[in-house]
Amino acid sequence: MTQPAVAQTPPRTLALQARSTAPAVATISTAEKNRWLQLLAGALRAAVDSVVSANQQDLAAARQSGMSEALLDRLRLDEPRIRALAAAVEQICALPDPVGEIISGDRRPNGLQVHRVRVPLGVVFFIYESRPNVTIDAAALCVKSGNPVILRGGSEAIRTNLELGRLITETLVAAELPEHAVQVVGSTDRGLVGEFLRLGDLISLAIPRGGRSLIERVVQEATMPVLKHFDGVCHVFVDQSADLQMAIDIVINSKCQRPAVCNAAETLLIHAAAADQLWPPLAAALQLRGVELRCCERSRAGIAGAVAATEQDYRTEHGALILNVRIVDSLAEAIEHIRTYGSGHTDAIVTRCLEAAGHFESAVDSSAVVINASTRFNDGGELGLGAEIGISTDRFHARGPCGLRELTTYKYVIRGTGQVRG
Repeated sequence: MTQPAVAQTPPRTLALQARSTAPAVATISTAEKNRWLQLLAGALRAAVDSVVSANQQDLAAARQSGMSEALLDRLRLDEPRIRALAAAVEQICALPDPVGEIISGDRRPNGLQVHRVRVPLGVVFFIYESRPNVTIDAAALCVKSGNPVILRGGSEAIRTNLELGRLITETLVAAELPEHAVQVVGSTDRGLVGEFLRLGDLISLAIPRGGRSLIERVVQEATMPVLKHFDGVCHVFVDQSADLQMAIDIVINSKCQRPAVCNAAETLLIHAAAADQLWPPLAAALQLRGVELRCCERSRAGIAGAVAATEQDYRTEHGALILNVRIVDSLAEAIEHIRTYGSGHTDAIVTRCLEAAGHFESAVDSSAVVINASTRFNDGGELGLGAEIGISTDRFHARGPCGLRELTTYKYVIRGTGQVRG
């Protein structure tokens, strides 16, 4: 199946157009932003048929190319997901506008008033794979936080992204906002990515969201700061005191609800003291759902169909119904495993011991540490951000789900009454 023919505006022209809108986008009133978001949510609901049609063409092409079922699920936009996307836009609409927020303030002994005020970052170049819902999330978050954005989705979602881009542009025009505040790149030419990454004079931030090879390329080539969304090698550790049914429910949800997403569990760690009681029924429940178990020697014993885990398995974000399993002798051993093999994304403990929970919380250095809940909750929508532009595993300038506030920086505003420095 051929891709749609779209006249491609050169990257520098797109960046210049975005940069030219930056002063206006930074000063759009909250009411104007929210009016656009409401129009966009309505347009999504009204255009369900056209978006689904475009997405079905992308799915057909992806199947023809041999894409796995788990990755097809990431690509899929059906009616329930489109309606959920519209609801997410409305959640962003309801959130406080971060632009102009006073982060802190002080009066100096000489009478100067010093405030730190939240301001937009500037032009954002967002490059992402598979998930067309990101087109809407990123557009809504960037405009609400005062940032023009250039969106470059993957070739596998080109038809869906172009249709969503059409809705974005039409609603921006209807809301009387700058048309070039959001621009969807119409070409799938990978060479264009390098051209965008060389435009550090026009683009303030690059955000890659996809596989490690994509992110490493962006980091290597970018001439602007990069907000990274690296691997999701997420763990669930079942402590010896864990409630059996709670542990089963959390592990099943963490692995099986949507196995291709970045906050799905990839490794299960089980305290040896709980293994005899917990592991056989949990293994059966996982296999019933089609999960391939890659096990250490101790956890493989007696589990039909389980295969031996390799060193590389423990470092891999499978993105599929594959789960690594290891039995450990202590909480300390579980933490050491996470430190050695984890990606700093999301790690969970299931326990009834407050001391164990507290030690896990302080010792595990990930963007989200989860106690007695699924790893799937490390998500912008679930944590009250409305949506997210990605889950950062960086420590600077943002970490975890990146919503409106994470798409801003700050400036100092100093008010005086004629003071001069002696």
